[in-house]
Parts: sequence; structure tokens; C-alpha cells
Amino acid sequence: MTSSHSRLVAIVGPTAVGKSDLAMRLAELIPAEIISADSRQVYRYMDIGTGKPTMSERESVPHHVIDVVDPDGDFSLAMYHELALKAIEEARLRGNVPLLVGGSGLYVWSLLEGWRIPRVTPDREQRRILEARAESEGSQSLYQELQGIDPVAAEKIGPRNARRIIRALEIYHATGQPPSQQRRKGSPEIPTLVIGLTSERQDLYRTIDRRVDQMIAAGLVDEVEALLERGYDASLPSMSGIGYRQIVRFLQGEMTLVEASDKMKVETHRLARHQYAWFRLADERIRWLDTGDGEEEAIATIVSRAQDMIEGFLTKSSVGYPEQWRT
Repeated sequence: MTSSHSRLVAIVGPTAVGKSDLAMRLAELIPAEIISADSRQVYRYMDIGTGKPTMSERESVPHHVIDVVDPDGDFSLAMYHELALKAIEEARLRGNVPLLVGGSGLYVWSLLEGWRIPRVTPDREQRRILEARAESEGSQSLYQELQGIDPVAAEKIGPRNARRIIRALEIYHATGQPPSQQRRKGSPEIPTLVIGLTSERQDLYRTIDRRVDQMIAAGLVDEVEALLERGYDASLPSMSGIGYRQIVRFLQGEMTLVEASDKMKVETHRLARHQYAWFRLADERIRWLDTGDGEEEAIATIVSRAQDMIEGFLTKSSVGYPEQWRT
């Protein structure tokens, strides 16, 4: 019989749909620990713009893979894998249910699909060369190069993500092999229930816009100023995230705060659409819940339904993976 605590629950979906709130509410009902699947929350000192849980939330429920590297430090998918798997195992050993929570599709599926990831140490010199090329030639030039080397990786990354384009080329130059051929899927290592949260698109956009306004009101400008004063350069990959790069431009006098805020909203809308490409509504592995109008009654219903799903999943006596993982 598979122990209930040898299982993993993932909560996925687009940004601002309510994943973290659901996880916190569930943690009040079941013994749980939260493992972040957010590519920005790994950075220290970057709290408001990444939507990190508050210190009181972290004291209430253990959170993992948050604040693990300085903004100028190297962080890779392989490093995330190692930290997340360690946190999942330790939560299980403590008798708690590990909740994988986040909207970074690359991080989520690399774990759930058991990817075998090459451990290529960052080559700072090669990276500087590629970054200089991106600055002088534009990221489109590097993207075209990646298309010629590895069209599969290029299609997944897209032409706008300069940081990941550079990393893919860095891996290729280090190994001589296309990155997509090195990231092979294995078998899921842990039986997993995947709960997806979704919302009507315009409702989600309104929620995103409110969140951006709240970030500005909470002191995002001061947070970015403090990062720059600490010596973290605006060109760092960590500073390229939505919110940080727009506020940097505001601080440099390139746009007004209203313009920066509006740009943040537009870019976050685009991010949400991109996340739906990772978490497809037609994906039979994901059990979708619609968050509705976001009112408390609707939220309570979502929590109750998610709790029922999890409790049913944890008490299954069959050995092996849940039905949605079987091929």
C-alpha cells in the first residue's frame, strides 16, 4: 500500500488566480508544507514584486524554495529541482502533505514529469558574451541562432525571453548538444494530484490590475530603490522580472509611475496567457476548479472541493500513480 504521505499535491494556474490563498487555507485543514514553484521568489530582498508570502504566513505554514539566492546569484532549473525534491521528501518524513504551489510551468512540469536535467555550471564569460550580443544585436538575433541549433527549445522559450535564450545557448556551447535533447522526461517519481485554478479572462485581468496597484501602494518603488542601492545592477536576470524592470525605468526617468504601472499590468496579462500554454484547460492530468467571482462564498466552495479531492487522493489504497498519470 502506498502511504498517503508519499504523495504530492500540486496547485497550478496563472498568476493572481488565487493559488497561494488556496494553499494557505488548505494548510489550516490538513497538515501541509508549501513548496514554491515560482521562478522569482527564489531571490532574497525581492518580496513585494514577487508576491512572496508574508513572514506571518511563513511562520504559520512552512514554506520552501523561497529566499535561497541573492539577486546577483546564479540559479538554474537543476538547482530548483534539487531544492524542491529535498523539501518534498523532508515534508513527507515529517508526516506532512507537500503542496507544490506556483505558476512557473517549467518548474512544475520538470518535477511532475520527472525530467532528467543536465547540470551545466553557468559559464560567466560565455554569458557575458551572449548578453553583450543581445545588447548590441537584439535578442531576436540570439533567438534566430537558437532556432537553427534547437528549434524545439526555441519554440518553447519564445523570442521575448532573452534570459532563457541565453541560458539555452550557454548549455549548447558547454555541451555541444541541443538543450531539448538533454532534458528528458522520466516517470513521475511521486504519485501526484494536480489541482488547477482558472478564472474568466476579464475577471483575472481585473484581479491582476488590482494586485499591481497594491504592489505600488505597498512600497514596490522603495523595494527597487533599495535593491539598486545594495549594488544590484538593473541588468541582472533577477531584475528583469515584471515590476522590477518597469520601476527601474521609472526611477531612471524613462517613464512616469502611472506608465510603469500600466506597463506592469499589460505584461502581467501577457504572462497569464503564456501560463495557460503550460497549464492547458484540456490537460486531463489537471483537475480544474473555476474561482468564479472571487467572493468569499465562492472561495469557500473552492476550498471545500479541493479539500475533498485531496482527502480522497490521500486515502487511495491502490499502488501506483493516479489515473491521470497513466498512459
